[in-house]
Amino acid sequence: MNWWDDVMHRAVTEVVLVGALTGLIGVQVVVRRLSFFTMALTHATFPGVVAASIIGVNLLLGGVVTGAVVALGVAALTRRRGQDAAAATGVLVSGGFALGAALVAMQSGFSRDLSSFLVGSILTVSAFDLIVTAAVLAVVALVLLLCARPLLYAGFDPVGARASGIRASGWDVVLLLTIVLVVVTVVPAVGTILALSLIVAPAAAARLWSDRLPVATVLAIAFAITSGLAGLYVSSSWNVAAGASISLAATAALVLSWGLQRLGRIARGTRVRTVPA
Repeated sequence: MNWWDDVMHRAVTEVVLVGALTGLIGVQVVVRRLSFFTMALTHATFPGVVAASIIGVNLLLGGVVTGAVVALGVAALTRRRGQDAAAATGVLVSGGFALGAALVAMQSGFSRDLSSFLVGSILTVSAFDLIVTAAVLAVVALVLLLCARPLLYAGFDPVGARASGIRASGWDVVLLLTIVLVVVTVVPAVGTILALSLIVAPAAAARLWSDRLPVATVLAIAFAITSGLAGLYVSSSWNVAAGASISLAATAALVLSWGLQRLGRIARGTRVRTVPA
């Protein structure tokens, strides 16, 4: 039997690839405080998926198109003076989800493919899905590596970026579109509903251990891959939904990191108090 024909082999490979992908982008999401945008994006891709299902094209293509429209819409609205980014994101995602619900009503029933898009189905990923994930991982890693300096300037020092001739708004769009690509890519594994936890939780846990972006990125990738493998093990051992198990494992990594950090601070405080004056 071919190695790729084994369901668990494909699932483990996809978990590792998705973990590396979400860890890479997750640190950018957490540092730039784009968690709400990412959550909104996971819901905003829904109408594109429904439309793609109706038309008969690839579901991920519909998600990418819709996500790109939302990202560009948020970027355009937030450039208007006095316009709040969270408000713009909320308006676009609610309108998009309403459109998706209206499109679903046009169908005779909610198809199995659309259901798996919402909750994920990592045990049914194909060899093509693995190739797509690996290709997107390479693209995202290259973008974040080559654009590290302008993305850092645009995110933390917009005034300095403009003085250096860097257009902060343009690089913001680059980052938003990169997040769109990641979200849509991980959807077959964990679904639109659970994608946020795998993107944000490992990165948030990594930030508790280090403020240095390269170190936090490595830790986020390690936490995301470990969470994916742990969730997959729990799923196969106790017959629990894989997407939910992976999401819970990622959340557990964040809670455990927070607990250890808290205990560490308490221990340091105790040592300081016991030192004689």
